Amino acid sequence: MGCAMSAIPNSTTGLGRHGRLELGEVLAALIADGLLAAEDAKRIRGSSRAGRGAVELHPLVVIAGAKPENRADPGKPLTVESLTAWLAEKAGLPYLKIDPMKIDAAAVTQAVSQADAQRHRILPVAVNHGTVTFASAEPFDNRWAADLSQMLRREVKRVVANPLDIHRYLMEFYGVQRSIARAREAKQDSADSSAILNFEQLLELGKSGEIGADDRHVVHIVDWLLQYAFEQRASDIHLEPRRDAAQLRFRIDGVMHKVFELPPAVMTAVTARIKILARLDVAEKRRPQDGRIKTRSAGGREVELRISSMPTAFGEKIVMRIFDPDIVVKQFSQLGFSSEEEKTWRGMVERPHGIVLVTGPTGSGKTTTLYSTLTHLARPELNVCTVEDPIEMVSPEFNQSQVQPAIDFDFAAGVRTLLRQDPDIIMVGEIRDLETAQMAVQASLTGHLVLSTLHTNDAPSAITRLLDLGVPHYLIQSTLAGVVAQRLVRTLCPHCKKKAAQDPRTWSVLTRGWVIPAPAEVYEPVGCLECRKTGYLGRTGVYEMMSVTPRLRGMVTAQLDLDGFTRFALEDGLQPLRISAATQVRRGLTTVEEVLSVLPAE
Repeated sequence: MGCAMSAIPNSTTGLGRHGRLELGEVLAALIADGLLAAEDAKRIRGSSRAGRGAVELHPLVVIAGAKPENRADPGKPLTVESLTAWLAEKAGLPYLKIDPMKIDAAAVTQAVSQADAQRHRILPVAVNHGTVTFASAEPFDNRWAADLSQMLRREVKRVVANPLDIHRYLMEFYGVQRSIARAREAKQDSADSSAILNFEQLLELGKSGEIGADDRHVVHIVDWLLQYAFEQRASDIHLEPRRDAAQLRFRIDGVMHKVFELPPAVMTAVTARIKILARLDVAEKRRPQDGRIKTRSAGGREVELRISSMPTAFGEKIVMRIFDPDIVVKQFSQLGFSSEEEKTWRGMVERPHGIVLVTGPTGSGKTTTLYSTLTHLARPELNVCTVEDPIEMVSPEFNQSQVQPAIDFDFAAGVRTLLRQDPDIIMVGEIRDLETAQMAVQASLTGHLVLSTLHTNDAPSAITRLLDLGVPHYLIQSTLAGVVAQRLVRTLCPHCKKKAAQDPRTWSVLTRGWVIPAPAEVYEPVGCLECRKTGYLGRTGVYEMMSVTPRLRGMVTAQLDLDGFTRFALEDGLQPLRISAATQVRRGLTTVEEVLSVLPAE
């Protein structure tokens, strides 16, 4: 089969006349195309001569490093990415922004050896039955393409990509695959390690854990997996054993993405490594276990991971939930509160005593709301205490305790103990039973502010839930200050969202009879490199806030009429989840379809 031919070198600027790009010819071409000022080119050329003797850098990297102004877009510098897109256009080849999650690293690294890839400075990015696609930052040098095409017996296609990305992923893809292969060949059982990590011991990736030297390949795989997850903004890492090949998946913005596959034997070693780091019993594979790891991201931020293992048909499934302080703790405005919602929320939590509940399903952002609120409330003159199962994120502002069912230290026992610890604010991870609810009520009655969570679909249902648990109605009247129900919705990618035609029918489905003006403009997802072609980037909250007013207190009875209570709550200012969601749509942050996919059915 033949290879895709390269573009003819640009005769006007001399680009590619020697095959490999040279700094002078690239600068001349940029000046000719009106992207670079002559003075900037002179400065870059001079600094390049002064820096000779250092490691040879790609011309685009040298130019971008000088941060010259992009004359086609005044006020903004020429970046490596913008220069790469320009180079692709000059060469007449497709431009590719490499997304490692879209690349089957196991397949592409088998297409060509690392030695060949490094020699030609190319990165295989896609393989199918008839073609292999290679990314290169040297679009005018195609001397390697014919040889590879003949060797692979496939057509070779070429795309242009950022030289820094090519270098980075060339090292990562081949490095991880090499570690997987060697771990499979020489896997040792690491279960005999007796290392027990301190709860707050900081894990320096690749430097701790009593693992033998021969297990360095497994260490490398785990290190890469964690750093990769931090970089991709994952909230959870799933390691899922299967019969033939174990899967690695990330949850990003609430959606699962397949990342990688591992041979079963390597997955067993990776699981053992993670269990040791999380101070779990490596030998125990029949029972679920929970642990935690504290580490650092590539940027130096401390990140906590909550580890859960569960036995399945083909081995232990591991889920690691990531708690990045920059993501978990936010300002109220960053949570998605409107100005009115923030005022209501402050009125609930900035009080000396009472119970405030946050409700919603798992993954609805309750933890983020509570931690952000506790951080806001924590002051040197206050004693803020928590009882959690497990501790989601260790914070220096709080006194945190974790329940230990094995020794009968549950939520109720934890709150009972905290009441003797002179607290001002108590956070209870979850009210699950009558005893815990009674202790929360007792803490409130004795002058403390209590924050906790429940699993209900909306705010008014929290009261019926407390009644179902067995809390007397008169104690609910005396202590409950407010309830917030919440959900998380994906936000539109600001880089690619576009205006869309309005459909009055979908707006009426969302608002359900509420008189809310339709937005002047609505947007729809498109998909770009920044959002991995999903059209969405990040998430925000929608809230249903119910302050317990004097009239509502009087309505709390042992035989509460929930429908009637909800009607009066609406009259007293309760705004349903769908109204908060409609506000986010009106602000252009999300879509009606996204909101309807997460709102509870009515």
